[in-house]
Amino acid sequence: MTTHSAPGRDPGVSTAYAVSPDSGEHWTAEGAWRVADGIFRIPLPLPMDGLRAINVYVIETDDGLTLVDGGWAIPVARELLERCLKDVGYGFGDLRRFLVTHVHRDHFTMATVLGQELGIDVALGADEKPALDLLNNIEDLTRNPFVDVLVSAGAREVAEQWVRMDDHREPPDMSIWAYPGTWLEGDHEIPVGHRTLDAVHTPGHTPGHFVFADRAAGLLFAGDHVLPTITPSIGFTMPATEQPLGDFMASLTKVRGLPDLTILPAHGPVAPSSHARVDELLEHHERRLAESLALMGAATVTAHDVAQGLGWTRHETPFGELDVFSQGMAAMETKAHLELLVARGQAAREETPEGVLFRAQEA
Repeated sequence: MTTHSAPGRDPGVSTAYAVSPDSGEHWTAEGAWRVADGIFRIPLPLPMDGLRAINVYVIETDDGLTLVDGGWAIPVARELLERCLKDVGYGFGDLRRFLVTHVHRDHFTMATVLGQELGIDVALGADEKPALDLLNNIEDLTRNPFVDVLVSAGAREVAEQWVRMDDHREPPDMSIWAYPGTWLEGDHEIPVGHRTLDAVHTPGHTPGHFVFADRAAGLLFAGDHVLPTITPSIGFTMPATEQPLGDFMASLTKVRGLPDLTILPAHGPVAPSSHARVDELLEHHERRLAESLALMGAATVTAHDVAQGLGWTRHETPFGELDVFSQGMAAMETKAHLELLVARGQAAREETPEGVLFRAQEA
């Protein structure tokens, strides 16, 4: 489980914007970069992932360190985290707690492994429990849980290719999917040393996603909810949710109601304005909704049909040129857009054995 960059990436983002102001280098550059007094950003690698790295944030307190997100539990990331902590005078023995924004492997799995080893708390949104329940009972799964979502999107051939890819993968290491010590529920305050973080539930990218706002310092630990150069994947969750895009856009509006904060994202450079970026993300999805509705025309279509008419990534790559994994992500994300059009009364849906069929409603 991870964020994937291809389907949701924004068009028109310049390469120069990938330089992070805390380092003066590309945001993936190795190091423990001071982003504010008492806070460091450590990018950890994501091999074989288009995102390239995840930012883990280290918060100093008199009692030790709190980390926002943990990275992917792979040796190269663990070694780099230990080395970067050492560079600023710390070690794993100084870790006291992980606040994890969501359950995807690049955020959660290193946190849960180190949490078990060190006997420290790992906190995760309570609405991620159904995903962990599936992962911890994986022997009961007869097939990839995303297959049904892909079939419902009309992407049966893509689903079959995903199944064939699974046949060549090793079984997952379930020790990296242990349950957290603390479930985060609802919006609430979390004391972290002299700071108070507002834990804000922001479902959409995943059902249990949380962001953490340090209002006093003007900072937003944004996870994958507000990313400065891409949009997070929508609809790529297990088990599937009814309105992932509707949830995401409502959560964006919720975060827009906070003060304007500096974005500390999980992927990408530190960015100056949460308000400006939220506005861009909302505009992006409204534009995508309009494009999807236009592509439906007077026909009855599946999400897969509509996805084939859209451009993907900032390069507007045709659907047929995407790899099979990205095609599946694109079909699921398009289905999320069409389901929101149904909720808004702009489209109707019908479930069939070949997938959910959509048609535009007359205005």
